[in-house]
Amino acid sequence: MRATFPSGHPQAQRGNASSLPSGLITAHHREPPEPGARGGVMTAPGTAPAPPTAPTAQKRGSRWIEEWDPENETFWNEKGEKIARRNLVFSVLSEHIGFSIWTMWSVLVLFMGPEYGLTPADKFLLTSMVTLVGAVVRVPYTFAVAIFGGRNWTIVSAGLLLVPTIAAFTVMEPGTSFNTFLLVGLIAGIGGGNFASSMTNINAFFPLRKKGWALGLNAGGGNIGVPVIQLIALAVIGASGGPRVLLGIYIPLIVIAAILAALFMDNLASVKNDTGAAKDAAKDAHTWIMAFLYIGTFGSFIGYAFAFGQVLQVQFGRTPLQAAYLTFIGPLLGSLIRPVGGWLADKYGGARITLYNYVGMAAATGILVFASMQKSLGLFVGVFVVLFVLSGLGNGSTYKMIPGIFQAKAVARGLEGEEAAAYGRRLSGASMGLIGAVGALGGVAINLAFRQSFISYGSGTGAFVAFLAFYGLCFAVTWAVYLRRPVGRVTAASSASESKPQLSYAEV
Repeated sequence: MRATFPSGHPQAQRGNASSLPSGLITAHHREPPEPGARGGVMTAPGTAPAPPTAPTAQKRGSRWIEEWDPENETFWNEKGEKIARRNLVFSVLSEHIGFSIWTMWSVLVLFMGPEYGLTPADKFLLTSMVTLVGAVVRVPYTFAVAIFGGRNWTIVSAGLLLVPTIAAFTVMEPGTSFNTFLLVGLIAGIGGGNFASSMTNINAFFPLRKKGWALGLNAGGGNIGVPVIQLIALAVIGASGGPRVLLGIYIPLIVIAAILAALFMDNLASVKNDTGAAKDAAKDAHTWIMAFLYIGTFGSFIGYAFAFGQVLQVQFGRTPLQAAYLTFIGPLLGSLIRPVGGWLADKYGGARITLYNYVGMAAATGILVFASMQKSLGLFVGVFVVLFVLSGLGNGSTYKMIPGIFQAKAVARGLEGEEAAAYGRRLSGASMGLIGAVGALGGVAINLAFRQSFISYGSGTGAFVAFLAFYGLCFAVTWAVYLRRPVGRVTAASSASESKPQLSYAEV
């Protein structure tokens, strides 16, 4: 039993598959499998295993892994884990820069003083629209991985980041119209799509038992692009540099990310789009319930990341430099703790961690209402940082719940073994793109809520009251759907089909 590579293939030169068990993995220059070859079983959001296909013309220039079976422990321990981790590293890099470009307008607005002629309401509207585009493009980005290949799409999506960066570099000066800034900001929203394609790709590389850690690390590494660009902005402002200096730093970094993806990442040939899975996921109530919960965690993280600096400037009178000193701390800690949320969910159950997390988020928001009313900057910043941390923790725990929920549904249907795993992967993968897109819309709502609150009340207090009520609702939904045990008498039939999955959801 052996793994084969064409001569001269980069992976063959490094010996990455020289000792694989028979037939488990074959990498090649996008060469379709031989007749009768068996396709892999891993799926990604909106994807399904590819059926056996006959070979067609060879296309050189790309690296494809033909068969992939991470649930096979022998394969995983001998070779699969190394390949998966390598792809994870460079996927994180591209996603990281994507997050930075997506959120760069949260920083650029700090540079835009009175000479730009924009009101605080204009700036909140600008950042809201950037967030909106980032949420919407997550849906097509989810399916792009199966169409083009994970490695290939990472190269393309990284390269596309040059468009909004160069455009912002060109127009970033006083005298530019608000509509022009709005248009360029909308283009920057494509950076938000990198998250969806990266999560889709990495979800396909790792086994179910490792998904909480892998997806948490992947997302956390991407999320950390938010504080990184804020830190770089702090250095630029501190050195009396302008916004074009900040943008100029990122242009070569984008090129480097695309090149590294081309050199070190792989495509999984077994990942194919499954429109039937997408339709089934869209019809499943759990997809929309989890999307609602993800609004509360990731929507909060990205919304606060865009708004925090503006709130400090408008409500507390901070200068751009003073605001920049404070804005990066919360997103940094929230990003770093996201993998911890996934790890805790792996160990104790995502539903439990998510429930307790919403208790913390509600408590922190209640204190923020008090700090906002008292105009206490120290308390406000300290508790806001705590809220960022909790949103990051919840990001990890909610995303871990998704594969667990659909695995529990598979078991409840009487499926076992690989059949149950395949069912769970198919629907959980398809639902992730929708959940990620809807969750990001929470960032739009947060910025619009702040905009209206400042217009109506002159402060962010009204917005925080609304957020407090929403977190309370998220707590109630988590408990009622995933942790509340059935009460009362049920028939034997309903006990087998309903009680068992209801109990198992506590462990997802």
